[in-house]
Amino acid sequence: MEEGALYPALQRILVKGWATAEWGISETNRKVRFYRLTPDGLKQLETEVSDYSRVNEAIQSVLRTA
Repeated sequence: MEEGALYPALQRILVKGWATAEWGISETNRKVRFYRLTPDGLKQLETEVSDYSRVNEAIQSVLRTA
């Protein structure tokens, strides 16, 4: 992942309602933002993992026959 890509991606996830965020203090006493998936985010994660698995299996099938 390129530098500067993580936070814009997290912002898009927040806007879509797939996660929530709150400020807190880390174990090292730094101010940090904690992210948590929402129920819709968990459903989206399941969809993404399923799609990835199908594509991965198709690629593996092609590679086995090569």
